Amino acid sequence: IVLAYWCGRMSGLTDRNGEPCGGLFGTAVATMGMLSTAAYVLAMDIFGPIADNAGGIVEMSSQPAQVRDITDQLDSVGNTTKATTKGFAIGSAALASFLLFSAYMDEVSAFTGKPFVTVDIAVPEVFVGGLLGSMLVYLFSAWACKAVGKSAQEVVEEVRRQFLERPGIMTYQEKPDYERCVSMVATSALREMTAPGLLAVSMPVLVGVLFRQIGLATGQEMLGPKVVAGFLMFATVAGILMALFLNTAGGAWDNAKKYVETGALGGKGSDTHKAAVTGDTVGDPFKDTAG
Repeated sequence: IVLAYWCGRMSGLTDRNGEPCGGLFGTAVATMGMLSTAAYVLAMDIFGPIADNAGGIVEMSSQPAQVRDITDQLDSVGNTTKATTKGFAIGSAALASFLLFSAYMDEVSAFTGKPFVTVDIAVPEVFVGGLLGSMLVYLFSAWACKAVGKSAQEVVEEVRRQFLERPGIMTYQEKPDYERCVSMVATSALREMTAPGLLAVSMPVLVGVLFRQIGLATGQEMLGPKVVAGFLMFATVAGILMALFLNTAGGAWDNAKKYVETGALGGKGSDTHKAAVTGDTVGDPFKDTAG
């Protein structure tokens, strides 16, 4: 971000008032440069789910063990490529968020008719707004992981019900009701993600309205926009770091389980494998939902 900003300033671009504005231009060009490789990034990202699904098909079709070993290796590579591409997406999102933050400050200046070029986090209210922004990231991540757990539990109960009612499933004499499971997952996902979605949309509005009233009561007319700016700034920083952590940790847990299943550290059925399965259960919502 810093390099793109200063390269842009060196271009000599100025606004109508003669003030240099090339910094944002340089950042915008860098953002477009990162987004221009979207096709390549998507191809790397899609590799992971394809390899994962291939492993599931191999297992359900009772293929030889060596075939499953090959798909497990491909799945491990897919987890790594997914983590890499998500890191790339996070980097481009960081550049874009810097532009959006600058656009927000410009809009506030145009709407109020007052200059709004800096945000002072030494102001207590602005600092509190920043803390609320950071808290939002952790609360959203927790709710997202909780939503995955609830949806997964519903599927587990449905699968148990089908096993009891259709014992021939285990001997391949009866076909499971796949449609019901897929429908349950889709419905549950939409229902459970309502709260995290509303949280992300409503929190900036609520913070802005609340601190605007506090500002009017204390004679600080611009307090609301300043607090929202701090909220967005801290939320962006915390969100980038949290996303990097969740994506990397989730992929690492998944690959750790596959490594143990190759026979290392006791192999399948060992206490190490049980711990790795637990880690993978947490890692999936980390890298595929919250991250």
